[in-house]
Amino acid sequence: MSDVEIEQRFLAVSGLALAAGALALGYFNDRASLKTTMKGTQDFLTVADGAVENLLRERIAAAFPGDAVLGEEGGGQAAERLWIIDPIDGTANFARGEPHWCISIGFLRHGVPEIGAIYAPVADEFYLARRGGGATRNGKPIQVSETKDMRVATVEVGWSSRRPRADYLRIVDAAMTAGANAKRSASGAMGMAYVADGRTDAYAETHINSWDVAAGVVIVREAGGWVNDFFSGNALAEGNPILACTPGLVEAMRRASGV
Repeated sequence: MSDVEIEQRFLAVSGLALAAGALALGYFNDRASLKTTMKGTQDFLTVADGAVENLLRERIAAAFPGDAVLGEEGGGQAAERLWIIDPIDGTANFARGEPHWCISIGFLRHGVPEIGAIYAPVADEFYLARRGGGATRNGKPIQVSETKDMRVATVEVGWSSRRPRADYLRIVDAAMTAGANAKRSASGAMGMAYVADGRTDAYAETHINSWDVAAGVVIVREAGGWVNDFFSGNALAEGNPILACTPGLVEAMRRASGV
């Protein structure tokens, strides 16, 4: 796959994200249409999730018929040209009328994250990055914070029902013991975007799925941040731990998170 073909997908991803965001926002503004159900403990599902993913799958298939898609709702598998999409990340927030949610679209070439796009429709904030090309929010360059001291850091710790609650509490306790402020906002993709934008200094979670962070991995790295080797092993099918942070906090956050 050539760099020209990557450029074609990079140019297309903005339209994909914005179209998906517009559709999702329509549902968000009409909560009676959501028909919310539960896939598991604190695992919300709305009709918007399926509708947005279907839109993205259809448009990707039309523009790039040889590419594969892995999505939270429709599944998929590894391929040389792979789009990884989360139609609505932060569905619990979305279903409750809270604005902290987003569309997340990543693209991998031969297993390497190449393109990341995260769009938060309520705030109208669009994060975009291509490997080797830097990262932007609404077209303006972004970078991670320069924080080096946990005593002035704000870190986000994600929670997963797939791991013991003690694992989550351990990271929160370790981070706060080191002096950091700890928070949780219930969207891994937005957590990654906020690290890239310098709004948060680190994001850690003991287990997260690939569609939650595929875009964020590229965006954080291109904003000058550090991210663990999330796509090692069988991450596409089974997920992995994630740690993304400013370079000055790598060692402290690795100790705190165990990642």
